[in-house]
Amino acid sequence: MGCFECCIKCLGGVPYASLVATILCFIGVALFCGCGHVALSGTLTMLDNHFSTVTTDHATLTMVIQIFQYIIYGIASFFFVYAILLLAEGFYTTSAIKKELQSDFKTTACGRCITAFFMFLTYIMFLAFLAIFGFTAIPVFLFFNMWTTCSAMRSPDANITSPESICVDVRQYGIIPWNATPGKACGATLGDICNTSEFYLSYHLYIVAFAGAGATVIALIHYLMILGANWAYLKSAVSTHDYQDIKTKDDQDLEAEARSKEGQNSSSYS
Repeated sequence: MGCFECCIKCLGGVPYASLVATILCFIGVALFCGCGHVALSGTLTMLDNHFSTVTTDHATLTMVIQIFQYIIYGIASFFFVYAILLLAEGFYTTSAIKKELQSDFKTTACGRCITAFFMFLTYIMFLAFLAIFGFTAIPVFLFFNMWTTCSAMRSPDANITSPESICVDVRQYGIIPWNATPGKACGATLGDICNTSEFYLSYHLYIVAFAGAGATVIALIHYLMILGANWAYLKSAVSTHDYQDIKTKDDQDLEAEARSKEGQNSSSYS
């Protein structure tokens, strides 16, 4: 076998659908976890400097953000391992299909159960990340409101006579308690906040994290379609081979019975 034929044989065993889903999952999780972690740190810094200067006023929020950051570490680690396992399952199913085409099908009930288990677990992960995807939209919405307010203040067509009357009060969103000082930013102070690197970076990182969560949801949907198709094919192939085995056995029994009758007939003539 030449080098070209060997390469073609190796490429034929690659589960391309699972490979695409794995790459998309890695990209989505990396964007969500990396950007989300940095954006949370920037948000906390912005709150400390501009909206809640007393640390004890937002101690609970600080703890929640730190918990979210630890959860992000866990999500990144889990999905790295889980995507590798799903890719390995894709290789297993592709190998089984090739053996089936070569009339050497040897899949077991354990293999089909593993595929069904991954399909169930992936569905749970899909629902969880769909909730995360919706949750990630909240900070994007809050930062977008601030960005829109600052853009309106800077617009020459706004014709604002009293800029100090334009405020953003983050206390109304429940992020910090009502007794936090100052709790809101108005006029020039609000404009200065929108020009800080913490605001600009956190806003765009939240958008990227939101897109990463969406990419991960798409990857999990892709995995669900792959696992569903694999499980259905394995189940169908097993039924087909069981039928072929029964048919082969019946043919052998009929052939043996026919030979037995021929032997009896030849004995009677002699």
